[in-house]
Amino acid sequence: MKPPLPVLGLALPIERLLEFRPWLLEHGGRDLELQDAVRPEVLDGDWQPLVARARQALDGYTGRLGIHGPYDGLWMASFDPFVRRMIAERYRRALEFAADLGASHMVIHSPFLFFGHPQMAHTPGNGLEREIEWVHDTLQTVLPLARNLGLVLVIENIRDTNPQPLRTLVQSFGSEQVRMSLDVGHAHLMQQLGGPAPDQWVKEAGPLLAHLHLQDNDGLLDRHWSPGQGGVNWRALFAALQTLPSQPRLILEVRHEQLPVAAQWLVAQGLAC
Repeated sequence: MKPPLPVLGLALPIERLLEFRPWLLEHGGRDLELQDAVRPEVLDGDWQPLVARARQALDGYTGRLGIHGPYDGLWMASFDPFVRRMIAERYRRALEFAADLGASHMVIHSPFLFFGHPQMAHTPGNGLEREIEWVHDTLQTVLPLARNLGLVLVIENIRDTNPQPLRTLVQSFGSEQVRMSLDVGHAHLMQQLGGPAPDQWVKEAGPLLAHLHLQDNDGLLDRHWSPGQGGVNWRALFAALQTLPSQPRLILEVRHEQLPVAAQWLVAQGLAC
């Protein structure tokens, strides 16, 4: 007997929830990721009306809800202690927003920006231990808050060319509150520079993988195209996902007008529902 097909979720701003509400309610509630917390004006303002709007639009929704946390300029492995404290404050504010929504995950960005040969950058012989210490310092007040609020931090690959530094970082916390996130399009981009294919990322992450952003590109730019419009091997990716012990959140992170096309393509390929 074939295993059941994985269920697709999607990433949206709150203002577009009503447009996709019928689809979100399918399959007992698809996974959803709200994108509003990436905007400084949301985190610095009164978000209560926005949260109320989301709650109204999601009345009756029973799926897994998360947010994409802030990321612009927030390099959590900065060597500057002042910068690390600033980033921690930004993350804590976003966690409070997530808690008001009733969310259970927040995406943050990997600190392993690529600089050097794929097999040399961010390795034990080239500063990995120090980088991990700085990330722990950044998150020392963030992780307890996430735990108290019932939120998992999923760390997304950005310009990571090698899965091992991110896996080592996540493992270093020894906590169910910190897990890996795979952006399929980012992995495909870095594959052109010597990194592994997205399906190999799944295999390397194994049970640490809790979340995926599903998007495609041509290997040149982070285009957030619909699956099937770029060069990602989607069959290999979904075959690798079948080997995992539990189902990660599968979030379509494409341009919003492309969401119906993206979902329909994966369904037509027999890869998801």
